[in-house]
Amino acid sequence: MGLFPDQAAHQPLAARMRPATLDEYAGQAHLLGPGRPLRVALEQGALHSMIFWGPPGVGKTTLARLLATLADAHFVTISAVLAGVKDIRQAVDVARHQAAQSGRQTILFVDEVHRFNKAQQDAFLPYVEDGTLLFIGATTENPSFELNNALLSRARVYVLKSLDEDALSALLDRALADAERGLGQHKLALADEARRILLGAADGDARRLLNLLEIAADLVEDGGTIDTPLVSDLLNDTSRRFDKGGEAFYDQISALHKSVRGSNPDASLYWFVRMLDGGCDPLYIARRVVRMASEEVGNADPRALELCLNAWNVQERLGSPEGELAVAQAIVYLACAPKSNAVYTAYNAARADVAAQPSYEPPLHLRNAPTKLMKELGYSEGYRYAHDEPEAYAAGEDYFPSELEPRQYYKPANRGLEQKIAQKLEYLRGLDARSAKKRRG
Repeated sequence: MGLFPDQAAHQPLAARMRPATLDEYAGQAHLLGPGRPLRVALEQGALHSMIFWGPPGVGKTTLARLLATLADAHFVTISAVLAGVKDIRQAVDVARHQAAQSGRQTILFVDEVHRFNKAQQDAFLPYVEDGTLLFIGATTENPSFELNNALLSRARVYVLKSLDEDALSALLDRALADAERGLGQHKLALADEARRILLGAADGDARRLLNLLEIAADLVEDGGTIDTPLVSDLLNDTSRRFDKGGEAFYDQISALHKSVRGSNPDASLYWFVRMLDGGCDPLYIARRVVRMASEEVGNADPRALELCLNAWNVQERLGSPEGELAVAQAIVYLACAPKSNAVYTAYNAARADVAAQPSYEPPLHLRNAPTKLMKELGYSEGYRYAHDEPEAYAAGEDYFPSELEPRQYYKPANRGLEQKIAQKLEYLRGLDARSAKKRRG
């Protein structure tokens, strides 16, 4: 045995199991399968700057290292969590030195690239542009929102997906069998049910799977079996992937909202519980549910808004876990209620008009006249008090600015209470038409 022990033996299993070839790489067949874009680029030696976008543990760093190996490029890695512009400049110096000394290209891999601010992202641009280095950024966040357009225009975005059960299962088998890098030297067995639980707990994350496997292996003697009770105890304090404020967060609240809109109470409950399971603040969901009541149900069932406000109030007063039942009740009610986005559409149309038009003054007849001067200026003159008119409706009255033609923003849906609202508005429009005809006649 040498003076210094083999450091690889002390690396975490996830680090030891990093694939050395594309054939060992798990998943991402949509990018690396035969004829797929990244595979073709590799085979043709046409590497380019790129962004890897995907959830944790799907192989972004591993793939970048593999690309460098296959392209015989020098590999430099920095983390945006810790690095700054000074580190970028040092990486550029290394790239120039490599090019001058050996003619090798340098791949600069930036992990968590979305954590760099605009100025730091801009610092890459000239060196990517002139070919000093190939840039590979990794991010768990949507590049469209988190990265500068200038950087995006110089790098191709590749979306990496969560690993499916087949890919995770193959990785598990390789870790158990590999005598040098994996756990083969321990000669461990894995019970079928324990295997199923581990694959489910990994939630598409290879790193998480291997870390769980390694911890379980440490608790079993050589020649033993990783069984269901052991794995269940190991997972007691774990939770599913849910990045508060990150891409998964917005994907899941979007899924909840669309399930409510689609009148599917079961899927709505599923996404509600998924978010709670991941650690989302129930009060955030309660607030969003109130928004859904106005946006998706509106006047088709005005009781929905009241119910959702009450659910929010219950959550604030009782907290968890009692409050979540009230929010669940509101979510189910919304999903089952008649749907109308007529108010939401009308509101947006009115906003668009206001933004596009000048700031027209209210017509004089709609203005109050609390002073003698205002009355002399014609304020409130000719105003028709609706309660004094037949059916409490001033037929033919115009309430828009004089420069603006009256328009109809609100168009009730033919569902729920809005059916009756639509009939009422149609009747009133008929009164307006008859009044206009009478004035013309």
